[in-house]
Amino acid sequence: MSQDKPQKSETQAIRTQIRRTSQQEHSAPVFMTSSYTFESAEQARALFANEIEGNVYSRYSNPNTDEFIRKMCLLEQAEEGVATASGMSAVFSSLAGLLNNGDHVLASRSLFGSSHQILTTILPRWGITHSYGDIYHPETWEDLIQENTRVLFIETPSNPGLDLIDLEWAGQLAQKHKLILIVDNCFATPCLQQPMTFGADVVVHSATKFIDGQGRAIGGVIVGKQKYLADIKFFTRHSGPALSPFNAWLFSKSLETLSVRMERHCSNALQLAEFLESHPNVESVRYPFLESHPQHELARKQMKMGGGIVVFTIKGGYDQAKVFLDHLQMLSLSANLGDTRTIATHPASTTHSKLTEEERQSVGITPGLIRISTGLENIDDIIADIKQALA
Repeated sequence: MSQDKPQKSETQAIRTQIRRTSQQEHSAPVFMTSSYTFESAEQARALFANEIEGNVYSRYSNPNTDEFIRKMCLLEQAEEGVATASGMSAVFSSLAGLLNNGDHVLASRSLFGSSHQILTTILPRWGITHSYGDIYHPETWEDLIQENTRVLFIETPSNPGLDLIDLEWAGQLAQKHKLILIVDNCFATPCLQQPMTFGADVVVHSATKFIDGQGRAIGGVIVGKQKYLADIKFFTRHSGPALSPFNAWLFSKSLETLSVRMERHCSNALQLAEFLESHPNVESVRYPFLESHPQHELARKQMKMGGGIVVFTIKGGYDQAKVFLDHLQMLSLSANLGDTRTIATHPASTTHSKLTEEERQSVGITPGLIRISTGLENIDDIIADIKQALA
């Protein structure tokens, strides 16, 4: 009997599966194969001519990556998608697949360090330029649009400063100037915000982070409108940043628990942020759902919860930041995030160390800034470890 109402996203993430094999397995198996056999020469010809659907080579498609992509498209309300070997290959492929020599990108200044390197160091080799827009002065962005501007690339919330961009405003700006809006939705995940409902054309994720959620695997995914994904899929098909079937299987299974995990991540993060705001050794705290965040109202408008990341500035700069990090007992020191285990990171000396001091200062990455990826442990234990290290 069919259901009258469409399934909720949490249900879709669990119940969306590839067709069962003859074994009638309840959980999808891992299809560890590099290639596939053909029933006849004619079928092989038709598959390669795209006259019929089917698998020909796991660099192009695989049942496990197909399931993962389908789930992500449902969660992000996208038409098409492609899985990649890492989050950064997703970012690069989304840009390289759509841009040509002589094109221009308008991007938000607050970006992950490797995204910044792609725009400033790699794409210019092929004659692709960029301009950075100031998040806190959106009225200046229109003046930065050139005749050759093709893509509007943003990250919200940003890594690590948790700056936000009004997705509705960005969608309207892109539509007005016929730009392709690409949104890095890694920090929020589709559980907290869906950029395509605000006008985004393409959404990228590092599946390594909250989507996997357990620090096990590297991967990325790009979803969006079919007319843009066609060019991106052509690029990935021939340049080869394919996601492995095993990692795709892990990510697809992880999506089944993403919603409940994000609820706990967000609940712990908010409580941690409130604790840090009252601590005498903390200079400032950033968390989207804190009323003290300068874009608190915007966060409430476009996000269901505040996310799992908290950043704070410790008094005493880098010297005291090192003391704090070295005295943590339970928290992990790592450059990763989105794990079940709470992680502390010093962006200025690790994830964003390749930026110049001026570039770091322009996006609020000070020597005393600490990024906490709040895990799923009991919040009392998380706070206790941070409290003793701050002391």
